[in-house]
Amino acid sequence: MSQSRDEKRLLASIHDVGPGSERQVEQLHALLSRRLGGPRFAMLVVPDHWGNHPLSADRPFQSKLRAWSNAGIEMFVHGWFHRDAAEHSGAARFKAQHMTAGEGEFLGLDHATALRRMRDGKALIEDVIGRETAGFIAPAWLYGDGARTALREAGFALAEDHWRVWNAQSDAVLAKGPVITWASRSRMRTASSLAFAALARQALPLTATVRIAVHPGDVTKDALLASIDSTLKRFARTHRPSAYADIQ
Repeated sequence: MSQSRDEKRLLASIHDVGPGSERQVEQLHALLSRRLGGPRFAMLVVPDHWGNHPLSADRPFQSKLRAWSNAGIEMFVHGWFHRDAAEHSGAARFKAQHMTAGEGEFLGLDHATALRRMRDGKALIEDVIGRETAGFIAPAWLYGDGARTALREAGFALAEDHWRVWNAQSDAVLAKGPVITWASRSRMRTASSLAFAALARQALPLTATVRIAVHPGDVTKDALLASIDSTLKRFARTHRPSAYADIQ
């Protein structure tokens, strides 16, 4: 579906979904559903978060994921392990050190490894939910050269990074602008994410597509939950809560 020039959309998502984050995801699911008028958001599923929570071995969570998908929630493949085990240099080293804390799994992968993990994740999640996944979003929104090349071959419809959403097959940019997200791992990062969200509530209402991304760790701090709630409430007034597929 193409987006008209004057139509405004809100794309919201819950990251790091898996058996190990079930309680936190349920809490975020309730918050987003309340503010967006139902399951009008996406989930980013990690097949085996840090090698400790394999989706393939948890049948009850598989059933829950399928039920969420049946209710209309889009499911994206979100890496495989989410953990970054690569050695980096140059610009990639800076990104790995300053843009995430060991979470940028696809930043340093070679083409063959990236393609295998993408295809394996796609096959697993599609088997669980019984339909095609919506696309692929790299952990921490970080893609290395190997991942970008593999993405075109893995059969995904959509991809996303910090600044845009694009067609994974044609590379056509479908939406531009920063994603609003929050950080819980340090006081400084929490404070800066709260400040950015407050600024975004003032500066982004004219943007055609607003993206909001929440993480399981956000539920650990009341200030983050309050900011998320305020941000969802603000943009739900001016932007229609939509599926990522709606902007194609």
